[in-house]
Parts: sequence; C-alpha cells; structure tokens
Amino acid sequence: MKLASSLQLDIASHIIDSALAAGRTESLLPLTVVVLDSGGRVIAMKSEDGSGIMRYEIALGKAWGALGMGISSRTIRDRLSKRPVFQNSLMAASDGKFVPVPGGVLIEDKQGITIGAVGISGDTSEKDEYCAITAIHAAGLASEPAQVDPEWKSSSLSDSNH
Repeated sequence: MKLASSLQLDIASHIIDSALAAGRTESLLPLTVVVLDSGGRVIAMKSEDGSGIMRYEIALGKAWGALGMGISSRTIRDRLSKRPVFQNSLMAASDGKFVPVPGGVLIEDKQGITIGAVGISGDTSEKDEYCAITAIHAAGLASEPAQVDPEWKSSSLSDSNH
C-alpha cells in the first residue's frame, strides 16, 4: 500500500534549501528548518552547523502550533499575547509542541488549501519567519502570512524573543 502525503519530499526539500539559502544571503545565525505535512508529520528537516540543540524542538513547535491553530505563529502571538492562560492551555494540549512566536508559517497550494507548515528557529523570530515565507514563495506556493513583517530586518536578539 502506498500512502500519500499532502506535501511531497522534493517540495519540502526545496523549501528547506531555499530557507537556508535566504539565511546565508542575509548572514543570519545558523538555522534549523522543519517542514510538516498537513497531518503534522515531519517530511524533512535540516539543521545548519552551529545551530543549538533545542532549535529542532523550537522550529517544530512553531510549525506545529501554526498547523494546529490554522494560522501563522505570528498571528498566534498577536492574538494571544494578552491571553497567557489560553497559551498555557495550548501548550498543555499539544504536549509542549506549541511555540507562539513568529517563524511558523502555513504552506498553501494554489487553491488556498493548507498542505503543510514550515517552522524555523535560529535567529530572531522575525528573521526566521522571513526565511520561511521567502522559501515557500520560491517553491511556487502561497504562505500564511502572505507577506513578511516589514520590520524583520531590524529585529534584534537583544530586544525580542526567538
């Protein structure tokens, strides 16, 4: 029996390689990129040399949270910033696989159907998200959010959560 995934490995690999290339072009800190299909299964993952050992779990949590809530992790942060009890409930419900900061981006096909999610961790959350959105678009797919945060380039680890 052959099982079908909503997101093929070659596309997931293209997204990861494009995200890492975007990170190198922008001289970002080492990144870890995770791509999930619509069922939450890891299709592909790469971690650059020098990326911290917790970066996989953080990237997975960003992607998982976006997929689980049906909105990007940036939107989750924005909507839930004043609702810490609900955020904690989501963390408990997801067995800790919920990281409500930018860097978790939904992947949509040409019909607007969510076929997976990308999670990236390594630099600021806004820079992580920039790489995810850039990579999804490079693969010819749509993203949610559709556009990068206009302030992504000025984000700094000294003043943001990542």
